[in-house]
Amino acid sequence: MAGWTADQLPSMTGQTVVITGGGGGIGLVTARELGRAGARVVLAVRDAGKARRAVAGMPGDFEFRRLDVADLESVRAFARAYDGELDVLVNNAGVMDIPAARTAQGFDLQTATNYFGPFVLTNLLLPRLTGRVVTVSSQLHRFAKLDLDDLDWRARRYQGLAVYESSKLAVVLFSLELQRRLSAAGSRVRSIVAHPGVARTGLVSHSRLDLVNRLPFLVQDAERGALPVLYAASQDVPGNAYVGPDGLFGFTGFPMVRKPGRAGRDPVAAGRLWRATAELTGVGA
Repeated sequence: MAGWTADQLPSMTGQTVVITGGGGGIGLVTARELGRAGARVVLAVRDAGKARRAVAGMPGDFEFRRLDVADLESVRAFARAYDGELDVLVNNAGVMDIPAARTAQGFDLQTATNYFGPFVLTNLLLPRLTGRVVTVSSQLHRFAKLDLDDLDWRARRYQGLAVYESSKLAVVLFSLELQRRLSAAGSRVRSIVAHPGVARTGLVSHSRLDLVNRLPFLVQDAERGALPVLYAASQDVPGNAYVGPDGLFGFTGFPMVRKPGRAGRDPVAAGRLWRATAELTGVGA
């Protein structure tokens, strides 16, 4: 039986979607398809001009707002300026296995981009959110060793791929705790995790994993990689669902609801992570 594709998206007319990092790769495909389905799409990006050029000629209602998700002051400024309701927030922006660097606030750049920024943005926009939060993770979260006493990689030796894995496990645990809090408050908002499998995008350009681009049987293009995000943003899936490709090891295929790794299903660790992140960022306490 044929799998789910973007052609099966329901009408998104009347809905507003914010997508971080929507100027290229999976984020751009997601923006294009949701715009085609009738959504008002707000691209929250570092370079609005680049994003505007990327969607030029595409059907849809697109808006461009500057956001550097790694810079928590930029995140706060974006949230303060955002007005009106928000149906879907897609935390898509990310970096992978990059050299060690620090943000304007002194946080590890990779952790801030992939986890701290989405954590803060989601918490600040939550009062306006009516539908769901979709946060992009990775199957590599299964290999992570999360140190709740050193989330910002100050005590440990920096290893780019290990930091990436840790940040993506943090995303999975964030969704678990966010959904617990939403359910406890009686909210209808859902938190959902999506992962693209192994997708051929610019994300791995700095990584030793760039070799996967030379193994076509293990990798899919950005069009297919965006399907789990689109599925998570539009289909009736439960809160804290983990959506990814249905193929072997979740590398390629059509979207389906799967299970994250065991470490990503630990509610005690999720609660501890939330509290530690709130203390570091000053948001979410």
